[in-house]
Amino acid sequence: MRVAGLLACAALAGPVWAAPKEIRATYNGYMNGMAIGVISEHFVAERGAYRIVSDTKPIGLAVLIQRQPLRFESRGELTREGLRPLHFEARRAAADPPQVSAEFDWQHAQVVLRHGGKVESMSVAPGTQDRLSIMYQFMRMPLTESGYVDFSMTNGRKLDRYRYRITPEVEIDTPLGRVKTLHLVKQRDPGDTVTELWLSDAHRHFPVKLLIVEKDGMRFEQMIQALELRD
Repeated sequence: MRVAGLLACAALAGPVWAAPKEIRATYNGYMNGMAIGVISEHFVAERGAYRIVSDTKPIGLAVLIQRQPLRFESRGELTREGLRPLHFEARRAAADPPQVSAEFDWQHAQVVLRHGGKVESMSVAPGTQDRLSIMYQFMRMPLTESGYVDFSMTNGRKLDRYRYRITPEVEIDTPLGRVKTLHLVKQRDPGDTVTELWLSDAHRHFPVKLLIVEKDGMRFEQMIQALELRD
């Protein structure tokens, strides 16, 4: 589902939040203002490794039309720089075969992408994240409170670099209350997809809202509903 996490980033100067060992988060997903799904995520870090699982339950008309992956998983290592993914996959359900996947070989600086019967191998830069791990990497990074961030990210189908502008102290209303955030906005060419992300200061820069506007004007939003951080 397009409301899953989409970003990746590199280290910058600034304070670093103490990272929790377990996180449970629930989001509501919306398409053009209509509720289409509930996203439940679980992050666990222990013994130098991490695992993240994100499950989406379609609701309303999305039950009939949803054909995209609904279960995402990222596994990897914990390093001084934060999360270093080793395996990423997306599938319809836990019992189904992966529709897309990414296997990282950091020793040889390569990532192998599998999607639609294709297998592609390409070079990968240090710090590259997958579309799920990055949502948790923000908490382990010394993000500045203004300026820009450049990053590499893979969704299992492609590997791209992006640039986002960071604006501090942007307040938004959420089911968790009114929170002060870092607002990240994708820098793009005319006609490209709009992507915005809000990271909550009160929750160690965990993402609490995501907005995507497609080229055709289709609007997707992901809003936090519940969040547990355990040290």
